[in-house]
Amino acid sequence: MRFSFAFRPRLLDALRGYSRSRWLADVGAGVTVGIVALPLAMAFAIASGLKPEAGLWTAIIGGFLIALLGGTNVQIGGPAGAFIVIVYGIVERYGVANLLISTACAGVLLFLLGMFKLGNLVRFVPVSIVIGFTNGIAVLIGLSQLKDWLGLAIDKMPGNFFSQVHTLALHIGSFNPHALALGAACLGGLFLWPRLFVQGSPVLRVAEGHTVRRFARIPAPVVALVTLTVLARWLEMPVETIGSKFGGIPQQPPAFALPDFSWDTVRLLVTPTVTIALLGAIESLLCARVADQVATDPHYKKHDPNQELMAQGVANFVVPFFGGMPATGTIARTVTNLRAGATSPIAGMVHAATLVVIVLVAAPLALHIPLAVLAGILLHVAWNMGEWHEFARLKHFSNHYRLLMLGTFLLTVVFDLTVAVEVGLVLSCVLFVRRMSALFRAEPESASTPGTDGLALEPGPRPRMAWHLHGALFFGAAAKIDPIVQAVEDGPEGPEVVLDARDLFALDTTGLEGLEQILKAVGQRGGVLWVVDAQEQPRSLMERSGFSARLAEQNAAQAASAEDRNKNQEETNHGSSAP
Repeated sequence: MRFSFAFRPRLLDALRGYSRSRWLADVGAGVTVGIVALPLAMAFAIASGLKPEAGLWTAIIGGFLIALLGGTNVQIGGPAGAFIVIVYGIVERYGVANLLISTACAGVLLFLLGMFKLGNLVRFVPVSIVIGFTNGIAVLIGLSQLKDWLGLAIDKMPGNFFSQVHTLALHIGSFNPHALALGAACLGGLFLWPRLFVQGSPVLRVAEGHTVRRFARIPAPVVALVTLTVLARWLEMPVETIGSKFGGIPQQPPAFALPDFSWDTVRLLVTPTVTIALLGAIESLLCARVADQVATDPHYKKHDPNQELMAQGVANFVVPFFGGMPATGTIARTVTNLRAGATSPIAGMVHAATLVVIVLVAAPLALHIPLAVLAGILLHVAWNMGEWHEFARLKHFSNHYRLLMLGTFLLTVVFDLTVAVEVGLVLSCVLFVRRMSALFRAEPESASTPGTDGLALEPGPRPRMAWHLHGALFFGAAAKIDPIVQAVEDGPEGPEVVLDARDLFALDTTGLEGLEQILKAVGQRGGVLWVVDAQEQPRSLMERSGFSARLAEQNAAQAASAEDRNKNQEETNHGSSAP
């Protein structure tokens, strides 16, 4: 196979025939999703153990590069909720500087995955594993936000599940009722806001005109952030804010800085690097597939997974030099972008520009945002992120599916995502082998039917034994050949053994070794072996390995030996009948 490198951002194709109406739609969608991204970017960074500006500039720089170089029309890149648990664990164990190195190395790995056209391999991750670790991450996000949501007096939350539960239990008596009130109001408002303006709701029945409908388009997180911040400031609530925790958000752009880099450090960071790259690839391509399913615009074109991975790689390589965190495709913001009317990557670039304007103009106002409000937003994100209905549907699926999903979920919660995905993939391979081996069977049957591939099996003097092979004869099913070998060894002398391979669709070298054992057993009994109606792949392997030649040679030798025996017998009979 010849390798060819192709780097073609979707933007180049999207700009063909680009019109003013599409430009206006993309600008409107970009501004909308930029406003939505503002509270989420800050919340994701704070929850990850970083400063809020790390999330904002990741959304700006990473989001711009992903839109500029990506392989999708409407994907919005930036910090994602799925990374919170991963980034927090890396920061706690390795420090922020090593997080930056891991992110940059993960960017290189993502680019290589796309360059070598391995984007489609991500689809081989079973959906049960994806659902398991997604729900597990959602649980951990929710657990990590209880500290700020309740206003507990905890300096720093530990990184693992049991320690977090223990710490929360020890400090539950220090909860702040003002923080809890703000957090509860935020969470309740986020759930209630979309339902206020659905068709037939009391609000729409009472209020008339376009003003209310336009008001309904304001994203719920923005409404919660503004109203509750103003309320907390007006009532002078004693709650922790971005200003009291971090001292505010710098208005100037971040300076370019190279992290301290050494190969010794990189070797220590292999696991977090692979984790970031794997999660980034899965999240971004999953997001792109969701966009493909939701999109209805005639200009929309299905995503290119390899180009998308290369764009993700460039973004994650560049962002750490500006103090950012890992970036990937974000499902909620991408769907918001689509529903706001986006038609091209221009919307994603406008989203980044919108965030720049907001940060540079309104950064001082962020001082007063209560952390309890951001925690409420993240609890809502965690709830929407989890596919909780899948637990109720488990009864409709096989034990294999249940084991993979529940095992991945529990491992993600108790250990971490890397262990969960590694164990899940190994377990899925083992279960797949088990299932495929169960599909293979060798059924005894009558050997009187002639082969249809040119081998004429006319009735002869030899005793006949026949089996019909079904499925894939590979290393997981090779043991099912042993009864055939045993039957030949215990059977009559000089048998004619027929293996009907018309339904044998796959054969590997271990399965071929099983056929070699049958051939050996048949030869020792002085018989002949016919493998009839073999499909293309099994036939190709038998020919390339020399099995077909050995089979023909042994059958020819047995036929010649039988002919010599018959001739000697005739001569003996003729001699004994002479006078």
